[in-house]
Amino acid sequence: MQHNGMSGILRGLGWDLGLPLVTYYGLHAAGASDTTALLAGTAGAALRMVWMAVRSRTLSPFSMVMAAVFGVGLLFTVLTGDPRFLIIKHSAMAAAIGLTFLVTALHGGRPLTLAAQQSFQPGKAGDLAEAYATDPDVRRGHRLASLVWGGGLLTEAAIRVVLVYLLPIEMMVGVSTALTVVTFAILIGWNARYLATHRPAPATAAALA
Repeated sequence: MQHNGMSGILRGLGWDLGLPLVTYYGLHAAGASDTTALLAGTAGAALRMVWMAVRSRTLSPFSMVMAAVFGVGLLFTVLTGDPRFLIIKHSAMAAAIGLTFLVTALHGGRPLTLAAQQSFQPGKAGDLAEAYATDPDVRRGHRLASLVWGGGLLTEAAIRVVLVYLLPIEMMVGVSTALTVVTFAILIGWNARYLATHRPAPATAAALA
């Protein structure tokens, strides 16, 4: 991705991961229960999502998915009293996004990677769409990237669900965040290596970057 687009993704990811993590461990150290600390972290992430939507005056499909996942995780936690659902919600989000990557790669007219690139570079949205429509290498690269990202996110989601029932919650909160960081690092590294190895033409590089 272009530097500005990638920087925006990494900043947003840092806030989305860091805010709940700091809130949880801060409150837990102060004596709060796992459920209370996780609920506070989830509430902080939800408030940030609302603030971003108000600031941009838009509510993206991704934001609506996140809101639904937050709500389901909160509902199951309240009904069952099991705070693990507030961690599993991250797997639900990863799985939803991963499936979207796969579906748009296999059956959609516009892979999610292209939609994401256009949202981060609105001024070049038309050029990116034209490159995708006219250049087979661009289409192949987007579809392959969507398949890899989709598979990677689904794998992350499955691993988290298994680990959440094997590890103590206090440990799992940090492991869950680390799992997301490692997954994104691997996927971004793969993307960079793919571009470097295939040395795409400028139009292809712009569409995949």
